[in-house]
Amino acid sequence: MENKLKVQIWSDIMCPYCYIGKRRIEGALAEFPHAANVEIEWKSFQLDASFVASEDDNMVEHLAEKYRKDKEWAQEMMDSMTQNAKNAGLDFHFEKAIMANSFNAHRLLHLAKKYYKSNELEELLFKAYLTDGENVDDIKTLTNLGTLVGLDATEINTVLHSDEYGTAVKEDIEMAQKIGVQGVPFFVFDNKYAVSGAQHVETFVKTLEKVWEEGDFDSKVTLIETNDGNSCGIDGCD
Repeated sequence: MENKLKVQIWSDIMCPYCYIGKRRIEGALAEFPHAANVEIEWKSFQLDASFVASEDDNMVEHLAEKYRKDKEWAQEMMDSMTQNAKNAGLDFHFEKAIMANSFNAHRLLHLAKKYYKSNELEELLFKAYLTDGENVDDIKTLTNLGTLVGLDATEINTVLHSDEYGTAVKEDIEMAQKIGVQGVPFFVFDNKYAVSGAQHVETFVKTLEKVWEEGDFDSKVTLIETNDGNSCGIDGCD
């Protein structure tokens, strides 16, 4: 097969399970014999596009208020995600996390996509937010992360001080709505099958094998794995 098997991943930097999902699809690719013929395309999604950050933000209080739960529920949810992250080889530090609107980060990711650097930048953005406690809506932080993957600082500055790639971000989100994405991460395999949530590595391996073996791809997306957890949606993270 000469054509690439494309995997599109809708995700949000602010979604902990999206980082876990990234590790699990990477784990699946490590077991997939045709991994060299797989192309990953990151697609933008925002869990809360209207979010406006303030210096007084506290994640526990924010989650409790947003989802109309108590603080104990919010803390338990974060503890559960932290443990899931450890199982995936990640180290979450929600106590350091700086809440932010991810729109500019997504615009920068589209610039990175232009130079085939979006996967590397996605990794750094997740780590910056969920592990290192950096503000992923801060111009200096975004510029630093962008240059680390090889983007030009002047071009980054031009993008971040304009509305460039804003339409591309919105188009990704609109596409997600059209195919029925309710939460992220959401994986679409060559426009044929979809997997919702940060599923186990085995699920991703089986899906890759199925798509590869069928070979004849079509444009209709069929959800083959409905996720009861390990994703984040407008009603919270499960």
